[in-house]
Amino acid sequence: MNPQKLNAQQIAEMAPSLHAGDRILLSGTVYTARDAAHKRIMQCIEANTPLPFDLCGAVIYYAGPTPAPHGLAVGSCGPTTAGRMDPYTPKLLALGLAGMIGKGERNSQVVEAIQKHHAVYLCAIGGAGALACHCVKSCEEVAFLELGCESVKRLVIEDFPLIVGIDCHGGNLFQSA
Repeated sequence: MNPQKLNAQQIAEMAPSLHAGDRILLSGTVYTARDAAHKRIMQCIEANTPLPFDLCGAVIYYAGPTPAPHGLAVGSCGPTTAGRMDPYTPKLLALGLAGMIGKGERNSQVVEAIQKHHAVYLCAIGGAGALACHCVKSCEEVAFLELGCESVKRLVIEDFPLIVGIDCHGGNLFQSA
């Protein structure tokens, strides 16, 4: 089966049509955020200060791209373990986050929040960051620059290969595999 081509800005509206195991090629804008950035985003929420990007309909890629070699937008850009963001994820989903990209399982609270908020968890291939960087067309640091590679970045991606790991219908590759 050929992968379905999707635009990241359509993830919120497309989530109900996606099912665990579906292969997609994602294009459009995503934001990187790992542990340190999530902590800072939560501090902004708690302090009621502006967020570095609009969560409503957004997709977060759990990655910390390395500096770009000549001719590329980023260096290695592989996913980090998504479970490290689990303490923050239900709140972000409640605020409108539509999708997440990472690797590995999610806890039961995140799975429930994905279903409740009609979101989707997409899995990228771990260990293939040197290949994934070729799907990144541009990269701009947008917040928390002092965090280095863990700063929040706006990436424009093209045909980024992903698998739906957890869907909003209760499908979960980690339970069925």
